[in-house]
Amino acid sequence: MNLIHRHIFANVVVTCGAAVGLFAFVLMLANALKDLLGYMLQGQIEVDTFFRLIGLLVPFVVSYALPMGMLSGILLVLGRMSSDREITALRSSGMSVAWLSAPILCFALMGVTLAALVNFQFMPTARLAYQRELAGAVRTNPLSFIVPKTFIRDFPGVIIYVGGKQGDLLKDIWIWELDKQKRVVNSGRAALGWVRFDEAKGKLVLSLDYLRAEVHDRKDPEDPAKLRSGGATDHATFDLLLDKLTGQQTVKVKTKWLTFSQLVEEWRRLNRPDPAVPAAERERQKMRVQITIHEKFATAFSVLSFALVAIPLGIKVSRKETSANLGIGLLLALGYYFVTIMVGWFDNIPALRPDLLMWLPNVAFQSLGLWMFHKVDRA
Repeated sequence: MNLIHRHIFANVVVTCGAAVGLFAFVLMLANALKDLLGYMLQGQIEVDTFFRLIGLLVPFVVSYALPMGMLSGILLVLGRMSSDREITALRSSGMSVAWLSAPILCFALMGVTLAALVNFQFMPTARLAYQRELAGAVRTNPLSFIVPKTFIRDFPGVIIYVGGKQGDLLKDIWIWELDKQKRVVNSGRAALGWVRFDEAKGKLVLSLDYLRAEVHDRKDPEDPAKLRSGGATDHATFDLLLDKLTGQQTVKVKTKWLTFSQLVEEWRRLNRPDPAVPAAERERQKMRVQITIHEKFATAFSVLSFALVAIPLGIKVSRKETSANLGIGLLLALGYYFVTIMVGWFDNIPALRPDLLMWLPNVAFQSLGLWMFHKVDRA
């Protein structure tokens, strides 16, 4: 690798690394705010646990940040070189676009390898560890789910409001039971109550004294004219399930959180006849596994696809167009992910081969990149 190639390679590595770090930070912050901040503010997880969970988010966000960072970094480096007339000077010396792109494409292939490792090994391992760590942290202090003077919507099918709390003693408790459309069908208010954790069954048990209930009409629960008294009782008990909060159900169904070896083993298992599972259902399950494998590989190759688009887009730019081209590149990247999501909608229709359709965005991007290469090289 000569001096010019080393110069381009070093600039691309540094800039792409910074771009990946920026995108990863933004995605990690969004995930932390969505998943962890509420638990931390309610005292359900400690500060050290919070930062360990943040660390476990890194492989997950890097799997999305790497292609975007590659695209942005290449556009910025080549845009700067083009606006400073460095690209013009090099091409005037007889150097082709392909020759100038060689170190970038070499780095992109390294990025493909890294992305595949992240998608198939580091991300699934870290994601499972994240769920287990979060579940364990929450279960060490399950009573902290009951937060005074807050509408608690964490439990499926109910909303709870507690006026005061002293240990496991609750005061002025309101409870609303919801139907599948999230409409109130039953409601009640109790002066006193207690909450305890049933570790064997993984649930909170809410015991209420002096409960006065109101019953809504099942067909039209939002009509106040049809509201009627449900009477009063000295004691009532409600079970508040924790499975949804601790993430146990999610861990069981997310095929994206399986490593490559686990995905292959699952695919082989689904290929074996099983009288307990209908053939059509087994085919749908197998297709979901195949979609996951192809999606992970396709996402890794998107690093190369984005690079092929970014190189000619970055070369043919002036200083005033740098921001505009960066915006165009990011819109193209969002379009790539949108098409990938759309293909995933066909996972229940194996006849359409959605697993192979996962490669369509890569084919489109690489075709566009090669066409742009040809146009720029002839300019």
